[in-house]
Amino acid sequence: MNFPQTRLRRMRYNTILRNMVSETKVSVDDLILPLFVCPGKGVRKPISSMPGNYQLSIDLLVEECKKTVAAGVKAVLLFGIPESKDETGEVACSLDSIVQKAIIAIKKEIQDIFIVADVCNCEYTTHGHCGTIVDGDVDNDLTLKTLAAQSLSLAQAGADMIAPSDMMDGRVAAIREILDLNGFEKTSIMSYSAKYASGFYGPFREAAESAPKFGNRSTYQMNPANSNEAMREIEQDIVEGADIVMVKPALSYLDIIYRAKHEFNMPVAAYNVSGEFSMVKAAGANNWIDEKRVMMEIITSIKRAGADIIITYHAVEIANILKEQNA
Repeated sequence: MNFPQTRLRRMRYNTILRNMVSETKVSVDDLILPLFVCPGKGVRKPISSMPGNYQLSIDLLVEECKKTVAAGVKAVLLFGIPESKDETGEVACSLDSIVQKAIIAIKKEIQDIFIVADVCNCEYTTHGHCGTIVDGDVDNDLTLKTLAAQSLSLAQAGADMIAPSDMMDGRVAAIREILDLNGFEKTSIMSYSAKYASGFYGPFREAAESAPKFGNRSTYQMNPANSNEAMREIEQDIVEGADIVMVKPALSYLDIIYRAKHEFNMPVAAYNVSGEFSMVKAAGANNWIDEKRVMMEIITSIKRAGADIIITYHAVEIANILKEQNA
């Protein structure tokens, strides 16, 4: 290819042609919206660090889901804020638990919605860690029992997909086994396979009231410096029965998303996490960036890296932009 015969700019002069040869296209079908459900009625509590996001009581959560589906986003990821917490997270393991009640209410009112239930214990434990504490650290194998029980109750409530986010060894196998033994072999698992011990989770911990009371989560969440270890985590989850593997966070780990897609040829999800969302919102509010343009650029980069599914708090905003573009 030699200039002047080859001029790559020829493909950029015309908007229609530019769109025709666009290599990466974000679709509303790629998106999952995270939502937070809390006790009470008529509760819509703003999350200060995440503009436009709220803790919602079940009645208002149902209405929010209706609006989300109407916008074109048909999948939601639910997190719960319980009335009370305990030492192990067992409070999240019954049909009377907050997320289970929310799923039942949503399914009663909305037919065309796909509900993903996050499975972890940090929102439900008094200490804020993701499992049962023994000798000052999370005990892996004891935690598996709680995660399995929680997963079964969520499936019984009507969850379409279980998404374990705890990073315990063996949790996909434990969850797959209990689901299959109880007739939920059709319920899929999206595993947070490569979940890093990241500083980008700060706003989420306000939203879910899940900040650890002591220490940190570095003994179970991954070291941000490691890439090969992520491939081992992903491979293990696939062996144990994960249907979709996830990388979290997304933006600082685009290389991990790329490797996961190309090395395993599996459906890959990426979580555009709270800190990534809040930085865009803060910069946009100060007119430091073109918020919509940067938002779409970030989401496109995640898709381009190899993500089939993008979990993002921007989901409805993106859906509205795509609708305008296609009008």
